[in-house]
Amino acid sequence: MTIREELEKRESEYLSPYAALSTNSRGREREEPECDIRPVYQRDRDRILHCKAFRRLKQKTQVFLLAKGDHYRTRLTHTLEVSQIARTIGKALRLNEDLTEAIALGHDLGHTPFGHAGERALNSVYHFSHNVQSVRVVECIERDGEGLNLTWEVRDGILNHQTSGKPHTLEGQVVRLSDKIAYINHDMDDAIRAGILTEEDIPAELRKVLGETGKKRLNTLVHDVIKNSMGKSDIMMSEEIEAAMADLRKYMFKNVYLNPQAKGEEDKAVKLVMQLYRYCIDNPDRMPPHFWRNFEESGTEKEQIVCDYIAGMTDNFAVKKYIEIFVPQEWKI
Repeated sequence: MTIREELEKRESEYLSPYAALSTNSRGREREEPECDIRPVYQRDRDRILHCKAFRRLKQKTQVFLLAKGDHYRTRLTHTLEVSQIARTIGKALRLNEDLTEAIALGHDLGHTPFGHAGERALNSVYHFSHNVQSVRVVECIERDGEGLNLTWEVRDGILNHQTSGKPHTLEGQVVRLSDKIAYINHDMDDAIRAGILTEEDIPAELRKVLGETGKKRLNTLVHDVIKNSMGKSDIMMSEEIEAAMADLRKYMFKNVYLNPQAKGEEDKAVKLVMQLYRYCIDNPDRMPPHFWRNFEESGTEKEQIVCDYIAGMTDNFAVKKYIEIFVPQEWKI
């Protein structure tokens, strides 16, 4: 028996009846030999962790655009916090931790530079959403167009991680909820750090139900999910805590996500992304040759190819590219 087979056997003996077992995966689009050490979801987790799109998340905006300070979240640190929360919940419910982590690490791979401002910009000129783009990254952009060839369950969890989605596995449902828990709490922490909010600004009724500090609120939400999902075929929260979290999310949208102080530079970012898009549409030869060539023969729309290119940019690279294209350079003789 190989190490992989021993691990698969351990899954079948220990995990919940509702967990997604590695041996029951629907498989990959392209068949490939099994690893002798790692089950399929562990291999997927490793592939995501080592891919270029994952590394670029370190220079992509979470909420605060080009924030001045080392402690504000980036898209990468957000992803790691989602992964930690999801693994805590998944482990307590005896779900497949490798699958949970793979989905969490991959859920934002397709996010644009400048956070949701960049996403809105691309969606205004082409039907773009970061969850669909994340699937494109793992299916046909990484590895020079070959993709990572991930299992169906991981791709399903990535595609359906947004509020309106419904993942087919409980592991995917855990990530979907952990994403909300993570960003509501860490975005509030960043807003407090930036001086946009104080703890006392948070409505008293919400602090009473969820907790007086970020640590206590996070603890309340995680425990509530575990308590109400234990032994069930669905991931859920109690009505009281779910309602309080929804109200806290509304509060964050009003006071942080739409706050001019936090979002003052977003109009510039939107215009920058849209100008890059229009330039690449008119000058596709200015995109990296290998990038264009990988998709030109597939029949993919030019607009999608340009979105693929721009969505893959980091904040810094997008600014640099904009300056290179649109700002006159000094003469060098």
